[in-house]
Amino acid sequence: MKSSRSSVLILGAWLFFAGGYVVVGLLLPPGSTQTALSYFLACLIPLFANTTLLWNAASPYRRRNAFWMFLALGCTLWLAGMLVITYTRLVIHQTSYSPFYVDLLFFLHTVPFMAALALAPHARKMRETLRFGLLDLVLLSILWLYVYIFAAMPWKTIWPDVALFNSRDVGSYMVENLVAMIGFGLLFFRAKGTWRRIYGHLFGATSLYLVGFVLTALVIRIPRFYSGSLVRLPAFAAFVWFGITGIVAHDLAFEPEPAPTPTRRDTQWPARLAMLGVLAALLLAGWDVFVSNAPAPVVRFRLIVTLVTLFVGTSLVFLRQHMVYQERTGLVRDLWESLENVKRLQTHFVQSEKLASLGQLAAGAAHEINNPLAAIMGYAEVLTVENLRNTRPHALGEKIREQARRTKDLVTNLLSFARQVPAEKQLLDLNTVLTGAVQLRNLDLREKNIRIELESRSVLPAVRGDPNQLLQVFYHLISNAVDAMETGGGGILMIRTLRERGNVVIEFSDTGPGMLDPEKVFDPFYTTKPVGKGTGLGLSICYGVMQEHGGTILGFNRPEGGCTFRLELPAVLAMFPQASALPIAPVNTR
Repeated sequence: MKSSRSSVLILGAWLFFAGGYVVVGLLLPPGSTQTALSYFLACLIPLFANTTLLWNAASPYRRRNAFWMFLALGCTLWLAGMLVITYTRLVIHQTSYSPFYVDLLFFLHTVPFMAALALAPHARKMRETLRFGLLDLVLLSILWLYVYIFAAMPWKTIWPDVALFNSRDVGSYMVENLVAMIGFGLLFFRAKGTWRRIYGHLFGATSLYLVGFVLTALVIRIPRFYSGSLVRLPAFAAFVWFGITGIVAHDLAFEPEPAPTPTRRDTQWPARLAMLGVLAALLLAGWDVFVSNAPAPVVRFRLIVTLVTLFVGTSLVFLRQHMVYQERTGLVRDLWESLENVKRLQTHFVQSEKLASLGQLAAGAAHEINNPLAAIMGYAEVLTVENLRNTRPHALGEKIREQARRTKDLVTNLLSFARQVPAEKQLLDLNTVLTGAVQLRNLDLREKNIRIELESRSVLPAVRGDPNQLLQVFYHLISNAVDAMETGGGGILMIRTLRERGNVVIEFSDTGPGMLDPEKVFDPFYTTKPVGKGTGLGLSICYGVMQEHGGTILGFNRPEGGCTFRLELPAVLAMFPQASALPIAPVNTR
């Protein structure tokens, strides 16, 4: 359906614009009516091309959008020149030579086509450096503007000579359009798929326009030539073709294609061409002074134009190189950071393997420990049963049973911490999970001047979560606080649990040195620990776990010293937690 509609639009465009121009040229006699209609169509055709080309400049790809906008800009410049000519011929009835700025509009309308060529939207590039494309457009404009002013302008403004101006104007314009035509031809042979089809249309349109221009330049020398002549038809038909290219492109699916080699993918030929133009300006200036036999005013004018072009062009070249240097420096910096992150990640993987092996070893040892613990608890039970309550054997049996049960709880927590199982959320009592984490971390604090104090409410709403993941989050926060206080000679870690509105809150407050960059602590690979002590992934993982559980985690420095990590988890109101998630055990705060 869409294809048939496009075919109707294409056929209608050819019949209305090209056919209409033929009808005006053949059926109407030469005169004011024919001239007015021909100029009307000459203005309407580039407007049609501009509209259909801009129709495609709404994709998610910036370089592709810029490609179509540059093509539309070229048609707009040509339209501006035609509007001025139409005004001077039909409104103020001026039939003499057009103003010089009109010649510039027609001459420069091909420059945006070259800028579109430079973008090469069919090739997949590392980075969409659209600002370079805009700067290349300015450099190309300065280059061709200099060529035209140097070659043609003196013979129309400084030292008027109609024959010399016409020859220089035609020669410069022909060379410029020839460059654009060759550029589209090269892209046609290099590209594939849908882009090859688009470049083929553009190559055909620019070739037809060049043929029409040459034909017009030859026929315009005939004295009986009039403005409504069909000799202009090929040039106008070329802009109809540009518009049809926009219609064809709107129905095609574009996908950036990998270029053949990295060299071709990253070529900067427009900038290099502009740089060569700046250098060529020196050669033209030397030719003008030592070889040319032009009048002195023309020589002086060309030298002034050359100096201005050298200053502006060199400034833009330096600006472009500075921008390229900044971009390359940023790429090198990003690459260096990526390599550092890869090294840290490799270190983390090695450490993870060691911890996994250690966890397996601890799990095996814990299973082996459970067997003698069961025997110890059994013998302790025998002592308490076979002896009276107030006797010494009975008291020793109770103490042995209490310490064995405590050891069994520690082994159970260790097994839960080391177990690698998929996340399985259930109703939890956070006091139980937190107590298990404190017990695990208390194992190696006997020789350190560090104390962990747990202040928890007796009744907290249940939360829904995975006990193993939350246990590891709490254990990591406690370990970070212990490491920080250990560097300062000791301290106190206060852990509080409370309820605020519909959340359960856990706060870990230590008396350590605090955090240097609180806003960066959750970034991957950010760590203040020495090399080999940590990889900087722990708090990032904690952040991810809290996000997965629908909670939040926040770290900040306290005014009195130290830092606080505040965790919030949504409470499941009117629900009771599962008591068997983790065993409840007394906390050793020494």
